[in-house]
Amino acid sequence: MDRRLLLKQTLAVASGAFSLAGAWAGRGALGYPFGLGVASGAPHETGMVLWTRLTARALPSPLEQVAVRWEVGKDPGFSSLAASGTTMAMPDLGHAVHVEVQGLSPGRWYFYRFMVGDAVSDIGRTRTAPPADALPARLRFAFASCQRWEHGYYTAWRDLVEKMPDLVVFLGDYIYEYASPRNPQTPLVRSHGLRHAVSLADYRDRYALHKSDADLRAAHQACPWIATWDDHEVENDYAGERGQAEPTAFAAQRVAAYQAFYENMPLPASALVRGLQGLGSQGAVRVHTRHAFGRLARFHLLDTRQFRDVQACRDGVGGAGGTGSGGRGTVRAADCPALDAPGRTLLGEDQERWVADGLAEDGRDGRVRWSILAQQTLFSPRHYGGTHASNPPVPTDTWDGYPAARQRMRAAIQAAAPRNAVFVGGDIHQNYVCDVHAGDAPGTARIATEFCGTSITSQSGASPTRLASLQQQNPHIVFANSEKRGYALVELTPRGWDTQLRAVDEIDNPSSAVSTLAKFSLEDGRPGVER
Repeated sequence: MDRRLLLKQTLAVASGAFSLAGAWAGRGALGYPFGLGVASGAPHETGMVLWTRLTARALPSPLEQVAVRWEVGKDPGFSSLAASGTTMAMPDLGHAVHVEVQGLSPGRWYFYRFMVGDAVSDIGRTRTAPPADALPARLRFAFASCQRWEHGYYTAWRDLVEKMPDLVVFLGDYIYEYASPRNPQTPLVRSHGLRHAVSLADYRDRYALHKSDADLRAAHQACPWIATWDDHEVENDYAGERGQAEPTAFAAQRVAAYQAFYENMPLPASALVRGLQGLGSQGAVRVHTRHAFGRLARFHLLDTRQFRDVQACRDGVGGAGGTGSGGRGTVRAADCPALDAPGRTLLGEDQERWVADGLAEDGRDGRVRWSILAQQTLFSPRHYGGTHASNPPVPTDTWDGYPAARQRMRAAIQAAAPRNAVFVGGDIHQNYVCDVHAGDAPGTARIATEFCGTSITSQSGASPTRLASLQQQNPHIVFANSEKRGYALVELTPRGWDTQLRAVDEIDNPSSAVSTLAKFSLEDGRPGVER
């Protein structure tokens, strides 16, 4: 289960080992093999990754290799092909296909499709990045996270498709590992019969469940994605190599979850840094990476889950509500001295250096106009005043639980001095818009801006009253809202950045209207947001 397996696929194609050729006749007796959809991702100047995964129930045998043909067209009718080939869908990878296309023209749209026998997939639309030295006039991208299937319909994805972005940045919690609760505290919009995911088969089934939604499949077809994970792709609030199960069992669970993520996302083979069995400090699957859109924007896609230290005081020691690595722990600051330990990290030492080096590259001569730190959760602090001021509660799973790591990130931004640094995040199922300052003390200089998006569907437990109080106590928080589900749409030019927070009116209505909750603007060279 490493890059040698992908090489095996290529060699199988070269030797003519095509199995099951002509086994399908359209949507015949064996079923349609492309029911999980198509996707593209990791776009670069001359290509991208094309993805599909054959539907298990459409296979004559789950142990067969299947030859899959692919085409990239310059037009949706495929009258002029830009690239084509054949690859193998291997049973060891759940019959997933990751085609790494090369040799295309920079900065243009293409169309792609897959074929098995007589069956043809839906057509996807994708694009290459502009040349490295170009300064494009615009980039329209969306960012989103947290799409628990039971909590609502994927109406937000339908709206996103209508907006025709150039790129989607997905920030984690693509799936949720939970079984549908028998007695939910709030009514579920839809339910499923899958068990709590722990095995590779469980995680594969969970991705298939989410991809059964037509609006999500359409969002993948609409444009390329760059994607990272958060906790629910494995288990709620896991930290590094620690989860709720004993270490050996959790290590196997994590390997299974990481493999399923790779199988179901348009990731390149280079993501398999050490092979899927390779645990340890370098990780099993690398999702932190960079994606450039010419000199207009560079995305630094982070991984705040795989390399982090365990949350402070999560074993119930010195914390109010500390529950172990699987709980949503909140501690009292004065009762948890581990919070302020200087060496605690959310990214891991290697990734911290990688971020600092990348920001320094961006900052040289102001080469990159917008440096985008795409990560999982809320970066800005939330200070609680009032009756909690002397010993405030601190959520330990966000950057608030890793204050030394947050300060190192601030210092890296100040040292690199990128022209414009902007954080985008998710995880907490609430919209936040914040000015990022050099330190926690009031009056320190503004050095960046943050947009933390709400969820696609996942419910929020925060009340509007609580958020209003937080905003009053934290003047760096420009906007906060916990009531709406949706995504964020960004229009980026060399001169400015405009964000629309798109909100679904009724999450339990698949035909719901979607509207703009609020709009915010940034000006080139000036950290800080304007509404």
